[in-house]
Amino acid sequence: MIIKEYGNENKETIMLLYGGGLSWWNYKYEIEYLKNNFHIIIPILDGHSGSDAEFISIEENASRIIEYIDEHCSGHILMMGGLSLGGQILIEILSQKSDICDYAIIESALTIPMKVTNKMVDFSFSMFYGLISKKWFSKLQFNSLKIRKDLFNEYYYDSCNINKESLIAFMKANTKYEIKSTLKNTSAKVLILVGGKERAIMKASARKTQEIIKGSKLEILDGYYHGELSINHPEQYVEKLENLIFTTSILGE
Repeated sequence: MIIKEYGNENKETIMLLYGGGLSWWNYKYEIEYLKNNFHIIIPILDGHSGSDAEFISIEENASRIIEYIDEHCSGHILMMGGLSLGGQILIEILSQKSDICDYAIIESALTIPMKVTNKMVDFSFSMFYGLISKKWFSKLQFNSLKIRKDLFNEYYYDSCNINKESLIAFMKANTKYEIKSTLKNTSAKVLILVGGKERAIMKASARKTQEIIKGSKLEILDGYYHGELSINHPEQYVEKLENLIFTTSILGE
């Protein structure tokens, strides 16, 4: 597994899992805020630009990340955060290993299958995959995702370096993922985030996740689109992250 590392390796470790089709730069600005006080690791997700493995499933990607933490972090880290596909992988990690981290932030993670959309993935992405390398098309897609403008070059480069098979595989996995019953066993203190302007199914997914993880907190971010907090508002994301860690620690919850 390819890992990006930042900050002080002698400090507590935070792992961040980016959204599908993105890369480490999803958390580019969070890294700057956190690197002096934490050791930050960002795995390159399977099937994504720069990865050393094709995407097989959310479950397989989660298992590989757990294996890395077992081998390199003594099986436990301070905190994990995940957006969208990364959020689903994080949910799966918490389901597979309940004590892997003390804190977690799950942002905009779909946990209610979209059966119709799932059936359309093969056709849709087979039809439009050839356009991904066209800058005009990539800009249209980029703008639809509400990503801050200064990240376009990174987005375009990494989009062009995802093969069609992996793109279809992780999009199909994203639209069919369901929570495992073992998620309820996680010992992590969990914050669940979803944008107020996201689709109803995303808000329903967030509520479902909260119901399963007892003691978790749900925040609906008024006026925010899918994944907008971590991508476009890193200061606010870091504030929530630090509040989760330090406030919970002080209160002894």
